[in-house]
Amino acid sequence: MESSMELSATGEPVVTQEDTQVEVGLDLQAGTLVLTQDGRDLVAYHALVEFASPREQPWTAQQVKFAAHGPGGSSVSLVVDLLNDACDGPREGVPEVIWQVVALAATSAGDVGITYAPPAP
Repeated sequence: MESSMELSATGEPVVTQEDTQVEVGLDLQAGTLVLTQDGRDLVAYHALVEFASPREQPWTAQQVKFAAHGPGGSSVSLVVDLLNDACDGPREGVPEVIWQVVALAATSAGDVGITYAPPAP
């Protein structure tokens, strides 16, 4: 038996531009990205890329948080800062494959032209 819910709404939603951070999560296919930290191989299965647009500047990627399986199958997390210490450019030494993850996140964030139409009344 379906339960019906009474719902009413008023107003007109407005999005504020004060929140200048967006996080995009990506599920990674098992075994396609292996991160090595302190000699330990970590098999990444999820990436959360944080983009920011401070003071109406262009969007830039700030960091990637990886969830991975470590030795013995334990779950670990690894955070990679993408900006240099002055926060005015990319950090040197970030592996190219991590920038590929950032590009995938940027694409899934809307660069592919995601559109949505509300259901017809």
